[in-house]
Amino acid sequence: MLKVNDIDVFYGNIHAIKGVSFDVQKGEIVTLIGANGAGKSTILKAISGLQRAKTGTISFLDSEIKTVAPNNIVKRGLVQVPEGRRIFLKMSVQQNLEMGNYIHKKGDMNERIESIFTRFPRLKERRKQLGGTLSGGEQQMLAIGRALMTKPTLLMLDEPSMGLAPLLVEQIFDIITELNETGVTVLLVEQNARMALSVAHRGYVLETGRIVATDDAKKLLDNEAVRKAYLGG
Repeated sequence: MLKVNDIDVFYGNIHAIKGVSFDVQKGEIVTLIGANGAGKSTILKAISGLQRAKTGTISFLDSEIKTVAPNNIVKRGLVQVPEGRRIFLKMSVQQNLEMGNYIHKKGDMNERIESIFTRFPRLKERRKQLGGTLSGGEQQMLAIGRALMTKPTLLMLDEPSMGLAPLLVEQIFDIITELNETGVTVLLVEQNARMALSVAHRGYVLETGRIVATDDAKKLLDNEAVRKAYLGG
């Protein structure tokens, strides 16, 4: 479904991503793990078109997207939930979800919003509440709900557990698993490597802009070097 081949990404003179290649197959949850500053979020930005890769290719559903505008990438079904959630703080929950519908006709918008509320009952309770007044967990649910309004084929999540209490982290990862079971393919960037590998099918380990290991998620969980570096021994 998604194929990233030998991309390099620069921030000015800083060579942030160095020859990275990986793929995501339909129906998978694939995770990129690594320390802060390893380049995980930069890779998602390159796929989304928010940060251009200087070299290499990025294809989605067999079409090259490396130079496609970000809004057109969304229209193709590849959608990112950004790090830090980035909801519209001065808009209501309902209005945030409506913003996620911008690429579709309004005809079935209310039906899709109700399906989001069925998945996230707490958002329904707060549908008229401003986004900025929600808790961190609720904001993350809203960010995911807004992305789902676009009807994504592949959903990219950037640090969905950041700043959340452990109980809420478990809820967010349960949601990710449920979404995958309903047919959404997921590319997950996550600092909490143990949780990410516990829900993923495959994983890639990133160090200073390079992929240094890849395997089935369960094997990475059992890998001694990965455990010591990212899972606390």
